[in-house]
Amino acid sequence: MNFKFVYLILFGLLLIFVASNTNAKTIVIKNANIYDGISDIPFKGNIQIEEDKIKRISSSNLQGDFIIDAKEKIVTPGLIATDTEIGIVEIGALSVTRDDSADMYKIGFSIYDAFNPNSTLIPWNRSNGVTTSLTIPQNTSSPIGGMGSLFVLDGKLNVTGVRDAAMVGQVGGSSSGSRSEHYAIIEDLLVMASSLSKKDLSSDSDIYELIGEWAVASAMELHPRDIKALFKIINDNVPLIMKSHRASDLLKLIEIKERFNLNMVIMGAQEAHLVKSELAEAGIPLIINPINNIPDSFDELASNIQMASRLEEAGIPIMFNVSRSHNYHLIRQGAGVAVANGMSYGAAIKSLTSVPAETFGMSDRGTLEVGKIADLIIWDEDPLEPSAMPEYVFISGENMDLTTRATRLTDRYTKDLDKPVTYRD
Repeated sequence: MNFKFVYLILFGLLLIFVASNTNAKTIVIKNANIYDGISDIPFKGNIQIEEDKIKRISSSNLQGDFIIDAKEKIVTPGLIATDTEIGIVEIGALSVTRDDSADMYKIGFSIYDAFNPNSTLIPWNRSNGVTTSLTIPQNTSSPIGGMGSLFVLDGKLNVTGVRDAAMVGQVGGSSSGSRSEHYAIIEDLLVMASSLSKKDLSSDSDIYELIGEWAVASAMELHPRDIKALFKIINDNVPLIMKSHRASDLLKLIEIKERFNLNMVIMGAQEAHLVKSELAEAGIPLIINPINNIPDSFDELASNIQMASRLEEAGIPIMFNVSRSHNYHLIRQGAGVAVANGMSYGAAIKSLTSVPAETFGMSDRGTLEVGKIADLIIWDEDPLEPSAMPEYVFISGENMDLTTRATRLTDRYTKDLDKPVTYRD
């Protein structure tokens, strides 16, 4: 038996040992610099994980089956990406890999059953700190419509998530047609939904009768699934995410939110700082891209790189997104840009963790608290620096494999340079 073979065996046994111990029943992370998603100020402490939950957080020594010394590195809750196509789009240019749009359904189109837990986007974003995604469809032909879902990015075939956690919509910008007509359609749809009771939805035949009675539903050729989705945003407090930028549109959305008592979130909102007082009073959370400070349209002429800090000062809950691509983990970079332009560091961490958890009803995730599900990251450096990477990612108390297709390709083609170009393994 040669030395190389013995080395490979020992290395393999070591990997098995590490993997088994970091998935032990009780894990303790000691000497952590903790940003818990609640306070703006970090604190030194130790975290004990038992099964899938955080059992204790203490400055005292804690006992566990496996101990990780964080060496005063930053530990945060797992990041939550709020505007993604993770699991429903693999390659944007290939329609056969896209499950983000519908032909028949408008308002009630749900992407939940199309989610692919084996998507290559999951390990790529997870290895960069994203543990949960809000995956949403493209906008449909209706100004409101299309249901997004929350997914835990553990890569398991037994998917953990929240079906139809939010509805999406859009007014202005690239949406076709007059925004005046769009507002009229939105209001007509919401008036109809407000008039419905659970009894009205008892059967599809009853719903089809309702559709015939309402001109807007008949003209839009809605189906029972669409009507049921509308009912949810009025009666079940399902968040309605409206994409819009122009200040005057934001004021109109505030009016609609208050008239129909909606759980509204506004995405984009590049002119939000012009109406920050009104948004704060209405209690509407925003999803913004801090890097996107150059106007892309006439709706965004007031874009400003200091917007995040101004919205924070106004007391508006903020979340971050990025231009849609494979790299949703770049919300970290956006948060770093926001901090560089006046936002507080603690608020930026909360914008990536606890704010989206609270906004979209994930009461058991998003913060590091006793009893919460153990989604957390140990970072090698400042997580708001793009060059920083996780050393450990825990989802539901389980240590995640940080290997990705990119790292496998790197290992395959760079570690043994003596192999021929045509080698296959």
